[in-house]
Amino acid sequence: MKKLALLAAVLGLAACGASQDIVYRPAEQKLPQYIKRIAVRPFANKTQQFGLEEKITLKVIDEFLKNGEYAVSPESSAQGVIVGEIDHYILTPIQYDVNLVPTVYKLNVIASVRLLDREYNRYLWEEPALQVTKIYSAANLPGGMTEEQAREALWEILAKDIVLRTVQGFGSVSSASQKKLPSPQDVLQSTAPANPNP
Repeated sequence: MKKLALLAAVLGLAACGASQDIVYRPAEQKLPQYIKRIAVRPFANKTQQFGLEEKITLKVIDEFLKNGEYAVSPESSAQGVIVGEIDHYILTPIQYDVNLVPTVYKLNVIASVRLLDREYNRYLWEEPALQVTKIYSAANLPGGMTEEQAREALWEILAKDIVLRTVQGFGSVSSASQKKLPSPQDVLQSTAPANPNP
């Protein structure tokens, strides 16, 4: 009887161990069959940095051409259109030398990107806060880079994320959470005393 109980316990533990190998894989959500050509609308730039929109637009087009799953065409003949805007561009020194000269920087870019279905005039997917970050050493240090070089590295990552999101579907990229400050009206409502006489 003890052997039977021991065998049952061992089999139970083995079953628990086997269940750890199970990986959740959601079904792919590919684009509709009628979408054969993709256009990339020039990105909007909501930051104070000049010229960012041109670089990211060209990089996304280049990534779609490299991928080859969808033809890249002008917007007038495309069934799907990538629509994006650069919302935030934040460069922060994060490390200094003894003379308080910055030696390491963190460059953070947040963009919102959507795919427009021109056939039905609706968005098929939306990533409201795609975020890419690059930490790099100053250009005068070994292995360092300029801000422009760091930017180019970020455009490469962002463009690959956009193409991956389009080609492989839902779950391939996830946006950073959108955080916002409460409006003054929200604050007033949350601090107002309850009305004793309804």
